[in-house]
Amino acid sequence: MKRKRTAPVIWLVIVYCFLYLPIVLLTVYSFTSASMIGQRGHFSLKNFRTLFLTPDLRGMIIGTLVLALVVGILSTILGTFGAIGAFYSRRKSRMVIELMNQIPVVNADVVTGFSMCILLVVVLGVNKDTYIPLVAGQMALCTPFVYLQVMPALSQMDPDMYEAALDLYCSPREAIFKVVLRKLAPSIGSGFFTAVTLSMDDYFVTTYTKPAVFDTISTYTVNATKGAQTEIKTALWALSALIFFIAIAVVVIANAKGKEEAE
Repeated sequence: MKRKRTAPVIWLVIVYCFLYLPIVLLTVYSFTSASMIGQRGHFSLKNFRTLFLTPDLRGMIIGTLVLALVVGILSTILGTFGAIGAFYSRRKSRMVIELMNQIPVVNADVVTGFSMCILLVVVLGVNKDTYIPLVAGQMALCTPFVYLQVMPALSQMDPDMYEAALDLYCSPREAIFKVVLRKLAPSIGSGFFTAVTLSMDDYFVTTYTKPAVFDTISTYTVNATKGAQTEIKTALWALSALIFFIAIAVVVIANAKGKEEAE
């Protein structure tokens, strides 16, 4: 019995070490003066100072956050109303919409990015410097995931709630915004944060559609590993540590609010 209980625990520890040990190691070295992983160094905050005091790095972070918020908002609106429209559509129409929504999810990002570049830049002649190809490309990537966050909540909701609101003298617009969307608020919020995360993390779609002078965290990091100065590379360790801490904080807060609502 002890072996049966011990084996799953050991396996779980191995999996978690595989997932989190590299991140923890990188986070620890971001607080040192070492220029390489494995090199000895004393405690230092120079990487964080470089991160926030270097104009290129600071501009890259701000630009990435602004892009992620814009894409997150637009993708959330499109994905939410797409899910609502599919939910209240006929069965065959809903099946077609769900099938079309699944294709971008399983499709390779490089295919999505290259396709959006050809369509918008080559065929339609949209200039990359307008940021339209970048925003549209990332929306094509993020919107299906928002749809997948909202649709389960719609399936759990009473399908007659919308018609009940109409019977209580709500206009169709009021029924959607005051009843349906309010009921879907937690799922919409989850979809928004998913879209923001995907936007910040995306590399392939961004590479094909971004202006030449613009970089996000992902594209800047990849380019920095090829020939940037050592202090820039180590500053990116600090950026990774900050993202890791923010992710932990978001998960803790979300779980705490979930427990409060459950109680």
